[in-house]
Amino acid sequence: MLRRRTVTTGCALVISVLALTAYPAVADPQPDATTPDATTASSGSDPTPPPAVLDAIQRDLGLSAAQAEARLANEARASATEAKLRGSLGASFAGSWVTGETSATLVVATTDAAQAPTIAGSGAQPQIVGRTLAALTAAKEALDRAAASAPSTTKQSTPVWYVDVRTNSVVVLSSQPAEAEAFVAASGADRAAVHVVRSAEQPQLYYDVRGGDAYYINNSARCSIGFSVRRGSTNGFVSAGHCGRPGYTTAGYNRVAQGTFQGSSFPGNDYSWVAVNSSWTSRPWVRGSGGGNVTVKGSAVAVEGSSICRSGSTTGWHCGTVQQRNTSVTYSQGTVYEVTRTNVCAEPGDSGGSFISGSQAQGVTSGGSGNCTFGGTTYFQPVNEILAVYGLTLATG
Repeated sequence: MLRRRTVTTGCALVISVLALTAYPAVADPQPDATTPDATTASSGSDPTPPPAVLDAIQRDLGLSAAQAEARLANEARASATEAKLRGSLGASFAGSWVTGETSATLVVATTDAAQAPTIAGSGAQPQIVGRTLAALTAAKEALDRAAASAPSTTKQSTPVWYVDVRTNSVVVLSSQPAEAEAFVAASGADRAAVHVVRSAEQPQLYYDVRGGDAYYINNSARCSIGFSVRRGSTNGFVSAGHCGRPGYTTAGYNRVAQGTFQGSSFPGNDYSWVAVNSSWTSRPWVRGSGGGNVTVKGSAVAVEGSSICRSGSTTGWHCGTVQQRNTSVTYSQGTVYEVTRTNVCAEPGDSGGSFISGSQAQGVTSGGSGNCTFGGTTYFQPVNEILAVYGLTLATG
């Protein structure tokens, strides 16, 4: 269901529960859609690493199970030792790091050679350097302050700088070293402490594509994501066809540029797919009750009478049952064929949102009658047809 200021492919009417003819839902122009909840995690005090951590360490660092366990244990001991030495070295402390594939040997830097025996006596390897950590931090903070007034071209070409205790310097990464040098000079940082490195790195934020979350079309209408999909290496999602036409642009729930409609069909059908840019990643999730994630594991079709739930950016999570498959429904814009009829409620802005039965994706919200105060009837376009038409793969977990 879609509500918009200027209707191009949908209807602007709020559907009445008494309406005999169903209407496609319309995108809501208001920027008040529900946004994803932030996910937080806390680490416990148990020194035994969780199996998932060990598995990931083995996979990503190329270690055996025994090597992963040894590395984590040695890192824990190094952290405890480092905390004590940081306090005892005081102003001469110049940073620390671990080295070695599994040994996690602790290296502690200091500007005071007389402290080397203390460091070695604690089981760490001493390294004598010319600048304290405080001096490096001061140089980096000077760059931080200068960043606010730096030219836009410099912000683009010089996106990263950091304290590198291994080289006892502040490193500035830039695709245009001359611009970076000017940035450093303008900052007033200790030039001798700063090292400019040519780099093509261009950091960007990453966002998740999740079923049921809002997206905005051409900075106007609002619809809801159906399911995350991929075509080859391209991430994207499926939604309702009346939400947009090929070439229309989308922004995510946070109004950040997101993608472009690649295909759309309405009426006759009511489906579309959007390819997203590199800031967005397709996730096998649908926003469930309370904002938690429901993992999509497949797209096996639910038989008539089965329970089914819908997620949308206006009304959230609601459930009911599958009433009839292979339904034809006529909206004011034309007839849509082979949709599934349900008694799950929906409202404008829920268009394109996810219908899921258990962990199995079913389809994307098309339209209906009624609302989530008094109830109603809603129709969805089966997802397997959309996948087949556009050669898409459903993101599953």
